[in-house]
Amino acid sequence: MDAAAQNRAQSQDRSPIIDVANGDPEMATAIGKARATLPAFWASYESPKSSESGHSLKVRFPTGGSKGEHIWMAEVKKLTGGRYSGRFANQPRDLPGKRAGDLVQFTEADITDWMFMRGGKIVGGETIRPMLKRMPRADADALRAQLEVP
Repeated sequence: MDAAAQNRAQSQDRSPIIDVANGDPEMATAIGKARATLPAFWASYESPKSSESGHSLKVRFPTGGSKGEHIWMAEVKKLTGGRYSGRFANQPRDLPGKRAGDLVQFTEADITDWMFMRGGKIVGGETIRPMLKRMPRADADALRAQLEVP
């Protein structure tokens, strides 16, 4: 799947939102691992191999509560001053007035996960793994099969 196709698929995503409790230890570990491996994302982003595309970041946006909404961003771009931009790849649920495809800015501190496609498989996506057990089995199995490292 090329980057444009992945972005279209993400922006048309109708999958259910999976709520994760604030402080969930598995999710906290996944976010920590994703943040620790962010240099691998940026290396591929800067110089992608021919088999790598669809670089996306998961970003936490404040919602007025302590939890915030974590949402995948497509069309990621580095800006000046340590800022980044991207488009919501999914429909935000708790961000009034925001829609899938809207362009927003964020900082590296807001990034909670990353992924890209390599040879048709998802690389990264650490926060996907803890959610697999919360999904219907068929959906989880299909998603697990797309992960480069299940």
